[in-house]
Amino acid sequence: MAPSIGIPQLILKYFSFLSTMITALITTCVLLIPTCALVYVLLRRWVQKRAKSQRQRLKTPGDAVTVGFFHPYCNAGGGGERVLWVAIRAMQNKYPNVECVVYTGDSNATSEEIVNRARERFNVNLVRPVRFIFLTKRDWVEAGTFPYFTLLGQSLGSMWLGWEALMKFVPDVYIDSMGYAFTLPLFKYLGKCRVGCYVHYPTISTDMLNRVAERRGTYNNASFVASSPVLSQGKLIYYHIFAYLYGIVGKCSEVVMVNSSWTEGHILHLWKTRDCTHTLFPPCNTTEFLGISLTKKETDKYKSIVSIAQFRPEKDHPLQIKSFDEFLKCVPFAERKFYKLILIGSCRNSEDMERVDRLRKLCDVLCIREYVEFKLNVSFTDLKNYLGSAVIGIHTMWNEHFGIGVVECMAAGTIILAHNSGGPKLDIVTEYHGKKTGFLASDEESYAKAMKTIFDMSEAERLEIRSNARESVKRFSDDDFEAGFVAATEVLLQRS
Repeated sequence: MAPSIGIPQLILKYFSFLSTMITALITTCVLLIPTCALVYVLLRRWVQKRAKSQRQRLKTPGDAVTVGFFHPYCNAGGGGERVLWVAIRAMQNKYPNVECVVYTGDSNATSEEIVNRARERFNVNLVRPVRFIFLTKRDWVEAGTFPYFTLLGQSLGSMWLGWEALMKFVPDVYIDSMGYAFTLPLFKYLGKCRVGCYVHYPTISTDMLNRVAERRGTYNNASFVASSPVLSQGKLIYYHIFAYLYGIVGKCSEVVMVNSSWTEGHILHLWKTRDCTHTLFPPCNTTEFLGISLTKKETDKYKSIVSIAQFRPEKDHPLQIKSFDEFLKCVPFAERKFYKLILIGSCRNSEDMERVDRLRKLCDVLCIREYVEFKLNVSFTDLKNYLGSAVIGIHTMWNEHFGIGVVECMAAGTIILAHNSGGPKLDIVTEYHGKKTGFLASDEESYAKAMKTIFDMSEAERLEIRSNARESVKRFSDDDFEAGFVAATEVLLQRS
């Protein structure tokens, strides 16, 4: 029979084991920390040598300050892209010695085609040529590449894409203009760049955490996860860890620009960067739209509802179609032919095209295909024409960060019908001089009800709302944005 081990012996063994583990941990740290520090120093020096050779190879003037904009989808044609081009124009106007560089994954287009599209789609003419750095690893930031743990996957993928960008060109100033915060440490600590960012939408927000905690299904919270307490709790832990990491990388930015009050609240909560954060409303091309007649649409044959939004899942186009279908149920069948829902937007890739196909099928299922039109990648001139004849401008994204399309609709003289959340609720569709500027809704029933209310109004009543809304959006002009952008980023250029 084996002798029993007494409690003192057990305690002694426990402390011996604990002592061994602590010693091993200390030894590992002693060896690992200097090794990591050495690797970091060597890697940083190597990157700096590459930067110097790149300047010589690309014949960059010695007195030029290079400002790199990280925007992998610069040719997408959305509101975020308009921010990019107006920001570049602002820098070119202010600083003659600044050379702007755009990191993009749009390798299917030439530099000339990208610039021409910016001019045609956004009416933005650049002062000087822009240098494009074409990236080949953009699929690493595609949502389809990471069916699970998408946020983490895309963020790590952006670091890999950022590394490719850093290896191809090291700028003096680096600005993430598309929301890839995990690239900021790369350019700051390895590229020795001054770094800033313009945040359109936080990668994760407290609203997302709340939706998971409340187990509500949505486009970024699958129904099978929402219906499972275990999976929901696991995802909530994952989100909290990711939010913590997101806060760490966000603090690397020396200048943080956010596009709305809603975005500012979330960024300040996650990044704790109050001292260097600026609320800078995105530039909306109100000047071009302000020339559209406010009375023309009242004489048009069709009463159209126009949507301006990229065909992305968060824009919630199905809600627009279902709400329009709900509205048509209140319209006598013989009169339905006078109403049109026109969906205008750009498609970035095959996934967006598939969404459009699904939306067309939804129209078929609801038997309203003849009343719905899809207009993809339209020119700026066509966009003005559609808005010029529309009665209602519709927008359905929940917690839209700002809503450039909302502002454009209001400037063009449509009566806006937007989601009762985010930027539209806090910054745009608000009372102006004590008067109404539009309508807000949140579901099929409230959207359909608002549509009926608007169409049942007299021409004079609609004209009063449109006039007040048009006056209110002058706050979101190109000039205001350019002045704010130059002022916010001045500290980055002065220290370069």
